[in-house]
Amino acid sequence: MAIDLLYWRDIKQTGIVFGSFLLLLFSLTQFSVVSVVAYLALAALSATISFRIYKSVLQAVQKTDEGHPFKAYLELEITLSQEQIQKYTDCLQFYVNNTLKELRRLFLVQDLVDSLKVRLLKAFRLTVLSFIFPNGVTL
Repeated sequence: MAIDLLYWRDIKQTGIVFGSFLLLLFSLTQFSVVSVVAYLALAALSATISFRIYKSVLQAVQKTDEGHPFKAYLELEITLSQEQIQKYTDCLQFYVNNTLKELRRLFLVQDLVDSLKVRLLKAFRLTVLSFIFPNGVTL
């Protein structure tokens, strides 16, 4: 599917996907991440409520009993088992511990060269990105 999008095999679908992505990127340059997420959630909620009301009115007018329009999605099982939670927690713990060890090593200057690399390369890039996209990194 991704290759079809990249090669523009279905122009309408590709235009929708890339246009939405471009709109999202533009929104992030103008507004904070929190604002963009809040507006997207509000738009999604408005669309689902409108669709639910539309289907209810349509069922009342046609006197049919189709039920809830999102019934199939409401019946999906979305809970995680204890084993899945344990697996993801163990994986997360491994990455957090390694990240904390690396940050401690870099910020407490265990190796001067590595700490300078972080300072000159990575931290500088982040400051440049925060200058280019000032609202994208604010909370």
